[in-house]
Amino acid sequence: MSERIEALRASASHLRDIVTQLESDQHTAPAYPSEWTVADTMSHIGSGAVILGQMLDNAMSGSNPTEGFNQSVWDAWNAKSPAEQIADALVADQNFLDALDATSDEQRKKFQVSFGPMKLDFERFVGMRLGEHVLHTWDVEVTMYPGAVLAVPAAGLLLEQIHFLVARSGKSSGVVRTISVRTHEPARDFNVVFEESSVELVDTTHGGPVDVELPGEAFVRLIYGRLDAVIGLDDGSEIHLEHLRQAFPGF
Repeated sequence: MSERIEALRASASHLRDIVTQLESDQHTAPAYPSEWTVADTMSHIGSGAVILGQMLDNAMSGSNPTEGFNQSVWDAWNAKSPAEQIADALVADQNFLDALDATSDEQRKKFQVSFGPMKLDFERFVGMRLGEHVLHTWDVEVTMYPGAVLAVPAAGLLLEQIHFLVARSGKSSGVVRTISVRTHEPARDFNVVFEESSVELVDTTHGGPVDVELPGEAFVRLIYGRLDAVIGLDDGSEIHLEHLRQAFPGF
């Protein structure tokens, strides 16, 4: 059984638990970031499920993508009311999970799909949805529970695949530096390496103290531009953390 599918299923269940507690006036309340409402975020989750579901179907059948399909999906979801966006997102979310579950081991081994410049195998494809889903679920949950965190199993899986995101979204100030990072739950050591015009995340082993130590889920949120504070850091660590926040403003 795919760990990523299990983590995605858990995230979908958690999302359902969260949004079923919402009152109608909360549908249009700000999510995280505040430019998006809760319904906007749910619309993104729902439309993403439809688009990825079609990509999955195309890969399974050997069909070519339909020109303009993604835009037609976004247009359809943008036309929904906030209540419809939220309700329909839960349905689309479950449909995509069901489609993943319906694939055989043989189909998963042969699976390959293009996504922008990337070629994704089945696990990376599911992992892409996992990152999107877990972080957007947090975007909704944190509006209700300010202390919300990511689930540890999902955070561990996202740490395994976050290197590409660091290279793609990280913004260097032009100052060459390396910031050492240690996470717990799970225990991992990294260096965030800043060159003049690039940023890279490197797996390593630190034998002693590091610049920043924080929970694995907090480091994931940091890379996604969603870490406002970490309790218990000393002044030196806070300075390094601020450099990291500036490098990963979110998207």
